[in-house]
Amino acid sequence: MTWNRRRRQHTWLAVGARTFALLTLAMPLLVSHNDLLLLALLAVGAIWAAVTAGEVLGIPGTLLLVLDAALIGTVAGVSPPSASAILGALAVPPFTAGLSRGTRGVALSLSAELTALVVLSILGGTLDAERAGTTFTWAVTGLGLGLIAAFVHNNFLQVDDPQRAYHDAQALIRELITLSGRLSSGLDPVTLGGQIASAVRDELPVTALTVHIPRGEVLTPLVGDTGLSTRELRVSEELAQYALLSGNVRVTGHSFAFPLNSGGGVAAVVSGVLAPGLDPHAMGLPRRLAALDRRLSPATVRLDTAVLFLSFRDSATVEERRRLAREMHDGVAQEMASLGYYVDTLVDQEPPDSDRARQLTLLRERLTSVVGEVRRSVQTLRTEIGANDSLGTSIGSLARHLGAGSGIPIHVTLDEMTTRLRPEVESELLRIAQEAMTNAVRHSRATAITVTCRVAPPCAEIVVSDNGDGIGSRRRHDSHGLEIMRERAALIDASLDVGANAPHGTVVAVRLDGTGMSASEPMEEASAVPDSLTESLTA
Repeated sequence: MTWNRRRRQHTWLAVGARTFALLTLAMPLLVSHNDLLLLALLAVGAIWAAVTAGEVLGIPGTLLLVLDAALIGTVAGVSPPSASAILGALAVPPFTAGLSRGTRGVALSLSAELTALVVLSILGGTLDAERAGTTFTWAVTGLGLGLIAAFVHNNFLQVDDPQRAYHDAQALIRELITLSGRLSSGLDPVTLGGQIASAVRDELPVTALTVHIPRGEVLTPLVGDTGLSTRELRVSEELAQYALLSGNVRVTGHSFAFPLNSGGGVAAVVSGVLAPGLDPHAMGLPRRLAALDRRLSPATVRLDTAVLFLSFRDSATVEERRRLAREMHDGVAQEMASLGYYVDTLVDQEPPDSDRARQLTLLRERLTSVVGEVRRSVQTLRTEIGANDSLGTSIGSLARHLGAGSGIPIHVTLDEMTTRLRPEVESELLRIAQEAMTNAVRHSRATAITVTCRVAPPCAEIVVSDNGDGIGSRRRHDSHGLEIMRERAALIDASLDVGANAPHGTVVAVRLDGTGMSASEPMEEASAVPDSLTESLTA
């Protein structure tokens, strides 16, 4: 259906172009009453009528466009000098070929018609300087019209092709693979952000510095000293938000912020605090910051590219998880549930105390258990961090769901700053917390689970502990889950520690370390901070 629609679009556009050309070529005929021009015009009309009929009948397009161009070139080549007005028809075949076959069709059409015209003009002795000039003019006109038609073909006549998105994706992915070998600095945003921070520190004497990247209309700290609770640093964070929204350098006291532009808008913002004893105005700080933006342009482009690549990867991952969740829910889970109903029917047909009834009952229980596992897997695949939900909020929601389903109380303590981690970091941390809580619910035989989440971007710490059998117990079957958690932690350069919980049980801790949060700092000290964002939830 889509192909037929595209073919009809091309046919009607081609008919319109040919009709307009015939009317235009008929104007000299009305003035001169040239019989030879009339014959040439009738021949052109017959050719185009036959080509149009072939398009309607579905004759292969490449064959038609070559025949169309060759026949028009033949008519132009055998026409005498008195009928040179027919040379204007040379501009039409490249246009219609561009509509149907793009630039390749334009090249084929021009080659066919010019070959036929030149050969026949030489054989007939009608190729003189004036005729050659006119032929060249109309051939160039046809080339221009053909390129316009090729643009229309590529951008408008294929919009309904369901495969076009895949063809475009193929081209872009191939190009990305080719380009990846030339990315000498890699695509790790943290590394690239660190290079920018080092360049700024080499230029300016600062006591604190942070590189932020935009996440919508808010900033996410990438690298730097965001954990320091100095008044100047808080001011610089406010200035960073202003620099993001305005795109301008901002200096207040010793605090400063300036945007980094990659050509497509603000790609990052650098904020910091000058060393004590320096005069920002005497050292021309605004001018030096503006110069830094220009000098850091190559590094900014690399950082922006890395962030875009991660966004693309995360988007593709989310879509694949959703697809798998749909297939598991609508396919495997439903089929298993149907088998359960069939087993129930068989159980009802057997005597209650028979061996067969007991075996069928055991089978029904196993099916119920498998369906439950599949549905929990579906829930795991569908778990995401919303645009308006923080990492801690998502962990709390997940804990409530797991606690309600298992009957095991899960106590969650949150200590979050208002700034956010990068999306891919939040996603991996949520998966790690989810895997740790799920393992504790399924395998530990715990009666209580505790989760502590502290976030001070670009640092974070999540600790999941239970009072169950312990990781060394033979009853635990979550070694594969631990390996998955380690892989996820490695992706975001975090550390994962798994150990025993006194007096019994297991502790899983993932830490994204930085100057704002020491890995060895006791959790009790952080939880005592009187912050409105500190939350205690019991699932």
